[in-house]
Amino acid sequence: MITTEIKLFDTKSRELQPLVISNDKKLRVYSCGPTVYRDAHVGNMRTFLLGDIVTRLAKFVGYQVEFIQNITDVGHMSDDLIEDKMLAQAKAESKDPFEIARIYEKRFHEDLSRLNIEPANSYPKASECINLMQELIQKLIDSGHAYLGTDSCVYFSAQSFPGYGAVSGNRLDALKPGHKFEYTEDGAKRFHADWALWKAAGRRTEMIWDSPWGKGFPGWHIECSAMSLHYLDKYVDLHLGGIDLRFPHHENERAQSNSAINKEAVALWIHGEHLLFESRKMSKSAGNVVLVSDLIDRHLDPLSLRVCFLENRYRSQMDLSWESLKAAHALIQRWREKITIWQHDKQNDSNQVKNLVDEIVLDFSQDLDTPRAIQKLRGIEKDDSISNGVKYEVFKAVDPLFGLDLFKSVLKAELPDDLAHLLAARQVARDSKDFKESDRLRDLLAQKGIEVKDHKAGQEWDWQL
Repeated sequence: MITTEIKLFDTKSRELQPLVISNDKKLRVYSCGPTVYRDAHVGNMRTFLLGDIVTRLAKFVGYQVEFIQNITDVGHMSDDLIEDKMLAQAKAESKDPFEIARIYEKRFHEDLSRLNIEPANSYPKASECINLMQELIQKLIDSGHAYLGTDSCVYFSAQSFPGYGAVSGNRLDALKPGHKFEYTEDGAKRFHADWALWKAAGRRTEMIWDSPWGKGFPGWHIECSAMSLHYLDKYVDLHLGGIDLRFPHHENERAQSNSAINKEAVALWIHGEHLLFESRKMSKSAGNVVLVSDLIDRHLDPLSLRVCFLENRYRSQMDLSWESLKAAHALIQRWREKITIWQHDKQNDSNQVKNLVDEIVLDFSQDLDTPRAIQKLRGIEKDDSISNGVKYEVFKAVDPLFGLDLFKSVLKAELPDDLAHLLAARQVARDSKDFKESDRLRDLLAQKGIEVKDHKAGQEWDWQL
């Protein structure tokens, strides 16, 4: 039984729309996944977390969910317009391109686990769905929405789809000639805004497949149309992705899918905004690309990243920093420590618990207002009028919604033997009142990243943040 109506901002209609199950069984959700030629950075993970937040909320209020996220292992064209990104990385690492794909796909799933992102129901690989793409392309050719160019590439006829531009706001007559690889001066394309569904292999010898139109490989946009229509039975209740995919990817995907089934294929289009890191766009040239593994290297709980994302509205540009990650790490540790205290309090008011939980769920359901929900938790934590028993039950009830694993023991990596020896030596110095030596050892530990605090019961250490 669905207990709460969920409203989300639909990019196509530009307004809040209710989330509705179209087949009275399962909520069908599709999210564009990674292109597995490199590690996903934290900006990518913000988009992937969006899918997790939505599906967690849907399940929490009573929906059954069928969630599909694709793995793009065929690749995209690189910036130089000559070499595919997958092939370029394979050359750089002296590996087979599909070996590269499997390596980074595995790392992608490891990062999802670190951020407590629940697995999708299925992760179809583009390379394993070539037949689906070819079948869809042939259907579009047969219906007059696609054609074979003189360059042996198959193109979608943008002018054959009157609704083009509804997602992105672009107009066909205002679009300029785009991708050099797809636009040829000899007139292979009938219209400059048409895009390739199937690309001729040309000189390419890897990652190509036989097709009715000759050896080649699929265009990027056709992948998601083929997989979403196949795995979700020709209709998507909710389609997720980053704002950078709104155009051209999602615009082109909509045109393909709608043309194939002669109706609207997606009910709601939801897009997450960009992520900056310390006020700059992440890039290799700027040297500020941050991975989930970088948090671990700094002794930060990876879920601190999840907290930071929750503290910012998904469709607002976000500026992440090491300071905000450190603060989020401290918050998680504090909440876990307090939960171990609150659990001993048996004072409980079930009505108060329900009311507080309902307020938080309502925040989530109003276009994922997670900042307000996080603030509610902070307020409950600090409110002396609320018993510890109630606090414990509220946090326990909503933890599956936030996905913070607050009921795990406080994470603290074990000290290496050399640092443990220094810490023990300092305790000896402290016990013998050799404060000069005690201070020296504390300073030495600080240089090595260990913060030591003294209490009546003894010394306490933690990794410096």
